[in-house]
Amino acid sequence: MASGVEELLDMLFEMIDEAKNAPLSSDKCIIERDRALDLIDDIRSQFPMELTEARKMMARRAEMEADAKRKAESIVRSAEERAKQMLAADALALQAKQRANDMIRQAEERSRALKRSANEYCEDALRRTEEAVAEAFDEIKQSRSRFRAAAAATINNNPGAPAQGGRIVFDADKD
Repeated sequence: MASGVEELLDMLFEMIDEAKNAPLSSDKCIIERDRALDLIDDIRSQFPMELTEARKMMARRAEMEADAKRKAESIVRSAEERAKQMLAADALALQAKQRANDMIRQAEERSRALKRSANEYCEDALRRTEEAVAEAFDEIKQSRSRFRAAAAATINNNPGAPAQGGRIVFDADKD
């Protein structure tokens, strides 16, 4: 079985591209309906996997944010401990506060930078996933439209062809 949407779409394209021409027609072809529908179903089943990947990326982003927060808190605790030690001597108290504040500021800046980086990464990954899903969906719609057009053209060339429930039925055996 194919592993990705693109591979499934390639298989569907190849099936249509390599299909035998319909008798007395160079622009119509005969394809195995069940096989084509199975490929389309497989493509549809891949979409939840793409969404699962997006969710995994969001979870990774949350982990990165939590890790950045833990590191920042660790740095803050470390800075506070060092500040407490330095307060023991009155002469060094001002210097310790200033250094602790600098470390806190640096930790907060680093935390913001990590958060911003994680957000950008996730946004980019989600954008690419959205584009891939949209592109695959468009390709499916185009393939379906071409299939319907081919089926309708075959029915129009064969007015006695049966229809079921108002839908065009393509009978490859009759063609």
